[in-house]
Amino acid sequence: MGSETAAMAQEIDFSLLALFMRATLTVKIVMILLIIASFWSWKIIIEKIMMYRLRRSEAGSFDRAFWSGEPLDELFDQIGTEPKGASQKIFASGMIEWRRSHRDDGALIAGAQARIDRSMDVAIAKETDKLNQGLPFLATVGSTAPFVGLFGTVWGIKNSFEEIAISKSTDLAVVAPGIAEALVATGLGLLAAIPAVIFYNKLSADSDRIAGNYESFADEFATILSRQLDS
Repeated sequence: MGSETAAMAQEIDFSLLALFMRATLTVKIVMILLIIASFWSWKIIIEKIMMYRLRRSEAGSFDRAFWSGEPLDELFDQIGTEPKGASQKIFASGMIEWRRSHRDDGALIAGAQARIDRSMDVAIAKETDKLNQGLPFLATVGSTAPFVGLFGTVWGIKNSFEEIAISKSTDLAVVAPGIAEALVATGLGLLAAIPAVIFYNKLSADSDRIAGNYESFADEFATILSRQLDS
């Protein structure tokens, strides 16, 4: 009897595709959702890694130009009012407000420093929002995917016990396929959650550092402009 059961178990296809096809509709939906969440997470991760690398490179190039000793007005004229780089946008927002704060006779309008600071703060907030886009999704996947996978596992094991009760047999050939299908759901949940958690933590730290550099630059730029305002 044991040899017959083992032979029957060996004939069962335990490939991932076969397990998916044999799963119940509920478990299939869980698996599909987890696969989509995993692919979408990796899409966000790759995009953010590329974006942050570009932002750091752009910020480094602009810092060299900013501290090269070139007059700020000439640097602004080269960049224009609608630059593409994030650091350049922050600089441009401050310079635009700086120029708007001068009357036709060259005198400064009262409250220029506050308006310049506020203008750069708005630009920083916009760039920070772009840095953080997609990160909440990674956090959601990291925290919920294991439980979604566990739900699929519990549902699949429930169906396995129902099949045992119906067939009145606990042979491996009866029990194993359903349990294997159920465990795949847990595996997919972990497969989606683990990278999401790891890269959420890394990307959040990278985003905070980049945003901190933007704020530091804005403070230094505001200090330079305040000297000119006081002179």
